[in-house]
Amino acid sequence: QVQLVESGGGLVQPGGSLRLSCAASRSIASIDAMAWYRQAPGKERKFVAAISWTGDRRDYTDSVQGRFTISKDGAQRTLYLQMNTLKTEETAVYYCNVGTLSHGAYVPFDSWGQGTQVTVSS
Repeated sequence: QVQLVESGGGLVQPGGSLRLSCAASRSIASIDAMAWYRQAPGKERKFVAAISWTGDRRDYTDSVQGRFTISKDGAQRTLYLQMNTLKTEETAVYYCNVGTLSHGAYVPFDSWGQGTQVTVSS
């Protein structure tokens, strides 16, 4: 079974930065793509960014374009999300996911980490 462990969340002021990490267990035979999602209180989980494991494709939701950067360390099976210029409305639990790219779109598998809380507040 896939195990994903997120870390790096915390409290940050508006305009600040955080770097999230997600470690994938060795039980994953191969990875095609991974992604970050977030879920604000009382709202649905939403896509934030995805990366192909070859690293040649990155996708972002429009609201984070230019501020967030998704990256990975294939050898360490670790996914990252660098978040800059954070906004209060981006307060949420951030989750990583293993999935695939199909016809140019990210398709999540049903494997999620426990999430890491990001709170943007002054």
